[in-house]
Amino acid sequence: MTRSLLSLGVLALASMALALALGSVTVSPGDLWQVIQGEGSTLHRTLLLDLRLPRTLAAFGTGGLLAVAGALMQVLLRNPLADPYVLGLSGGAAVGALLAMLMGMGTLIISGSAFAGAMLATVLVFGLAHGTGSWTPSRLLLTGVVVAAGWGAMITLMLAITPSYKLPGMLYWLMGDVSYARSPWPAVVVLAVAVVLIMPLARNLNVLARGPMQAAALGVSVRPLEWTIYVLASLLTATAVTTAGSIGFVGLIVPHMLRLILGNDQRIILPASALAGGTLLVLADTLARTMIAPEQLPVGVITALLGVPTFLYLLHRSR
Repeated sequence: MTRSLLSLGVLALASMALALALGSVTVSPGDLWQVIQGEGSTLHRTLLLDLRLPRTLAAFGTGGLLAVAGALMQVLLRNPLADPYVLGLSGGAAVGALLAMLMGMGTLIISGSAFAGAMLATVLVFGLAHGTGSWTPSRLLLTGVVVAAGWGAMITLMLAITPSYKLPGMLYWLMGDVSYARSPWPAVVVLAVAVVLIMPLARNLNVLARGPMQAAALGVSVRPLEWTIYVLASLLTATAVTTAGSIGFVGLIVPHMLRLILGNDQRIILPASALAGGTLLVLADTLARTMIAPEQLPVGVITALLGVPTFLYLLHRSR
């Protein structure tokens, strides 16, 4: 366990160092080390500390949030191919953000609207799935799919009535773009706090993954634990979407691959997902910045290009 997490931690640091070094202006390892020590030229310090470091931290925090949310959703729905966006959270966030963009609001209002939209989607899905009785994973999943379809229709309507000069920013946000991150710290702080809060629950999550009846027989309070997972996964996804827009496949691919490699112990999977998800999105964002430089691609395009073949391979392997 310790060796795996240590290896992922080293890989995460290496990916962030690579992200800091590469770009329109390449920074040598020596210059990078000087800036880390508080030395170096003013140009390099401004480039690394004011421009690249916040974006790198935002990418790492967002990727970690999505991966941990995916791991939680896969336990909650007892489906190894569940995704943090499966319950329509990204759709609600997108509607909130696009409404703010359509009204010409600033970045802070757009972020707040995205978070409010994601929380509204959470309450809506949970309320509809619960109904007058109790909710089940299948009922929650089906409700989320239907609500997500409704959000998709609203997004299409807003894009159709939006003036053409506002469309590029909206489309980039919908595809996921770390450059829109106003500050990396909310994502990083929420990720760190979430991992600390979730780890004491990891043993119960291992039991819950075997089924609610077996978990209840072993003394686990199933319903409060499921509510906790749902709320935490929703908050993590909402924070990620608010930070960088809708970025797909990270929450689906990372936890599933880690389970194939490390097993199904949540005490390992949850922190490993935070490290691996952050590393993946940092590398994807670096590729998005440098592939057709000086132009930049939305990072969601890169994760989709990487995620689709990976998902198909995992699906074929699990057959």
